[in-house]
Amino acid sequence: MEAVKATAEGVKAVNAKQVKAFGTEAATAPLQERNIQRRKPTPHDVEIEILYCGVCHSDLHTARNEWHGTVYPCVPGHEIVGRIASVGNHVTKFKVGDLAAVGCMVDSCRECDYCKEGLEQYCEEGNTGTYNSSDPHLGTHTYGGYSESIVVDEAFVLRVPENLDPAATAPLLCAGITTYSPLKHWNVGPGKKVGIVGIGGLGHMGVKLAKAMGAEVIVFTTSPSKVEDAKRLGADDVVLSKDDSQMQRYAGKLHFVLDAVSAQHDINAYLNLLRVDGSLALVGAPERPLPVAAFSLIPYRRSFAGSMIGGIAETQEMLDFCGKHGIVSDIEMIGIQQINEAYERLLKGDVKYRFVIDMASLKK
Repeated sequence: MEAVKATAEGVKAVNAKQVKAFGTEAATAPLQERNIQRRKPTPHDVEIEILYCGVCHSDLHTARNEWHGTVYPCVPGHEIVGRIASVGNHVTKFKVGDLAAVGCMVDSCRECDYCKEGLEQYCEEGNTGTYNSSDPHLGTHTYGGYSESIVVDEAFVLRVPENLDPAATAPLLCAGITTYSPLKHWNVGPGKKVGIVGIGGLGHMGVKLAKAMGAEVIVFTTSPSKVEDAKRLGADDVVLSKDDSQMQRYAGKLHFVLDAVSAQHDINAYLNLLRVDGSLALVGAPERPLPVAAFSLIPYRRSFAGSMIGGIAETQEMLDFCGKHGIVSDIEMIGIQQINEAYERLLKGDVKYRFVIDMASLKK
């Protein structure tokens, strides 16, 4: 079913077609099948048939309006791997049949200093999110990867290394780049002692990536049941963070700490693990502010920072790094019909370590 979509002033009308998706109408409503509009490829666009879509905690937060500002109907999903079904007539980077990926962004202003530096994630105008952002083409808002297909400008589409499992690659588009970017920025590598706090969707990727970068990796967890799994993922040592004597072994010893915990926790306990000039980067997003003691920072010239995803070039670099080292996410595959159950399990931490939707299930 095709139509010319009437759009807001200043936005050109484009041809659109109807595709199947899974989304929600309200914060308290379950996700269910619905139809959405996708534009037909414009000259620089590629149309991707979605094969797999990872389930990120951000999807749940947005669907349930926990971060406030969700526009309904909402179709989440920003860890997308699929095959290119059609291309615009000016596309040069991709051809029909290529395996391709889309992450958390589908556009940016491309003109500000950050965009020109390859830091589109920090675009001064605000990047266009894969879902829940204004859609300048259709005059509505963007819909994510819980759908049959997606149309994206080729500048924001990524190549998937051929040696990687496409399904297990999907979470790299968010969990992978969210951990790779700070590890790279703070020069993690040989000779560095690196702490990873929390072993979940983000933390388990942090362990794999930091180890592949050549660092000595120490995992901090509250769960004794995760000790052996952390070692399997590549940790050189695992510390039960509720045990003060175990924590004390690394006091003042770490060059960098990646904190992937979204629950409330004592951030000072981890700041105190840093050496002089050490840095802690927060990639988890606790609901409430974390109190920071001045003397957790001042005596050792420590830094407390935050980080988000990377730009498009860095995301491609991350995918290529993962291809070189054979790194993918640990996943549990589900059908789209299981998404509401998956959200409830996600809240309980009942997944090792990332749900991925087999989008072929949407056709059933």
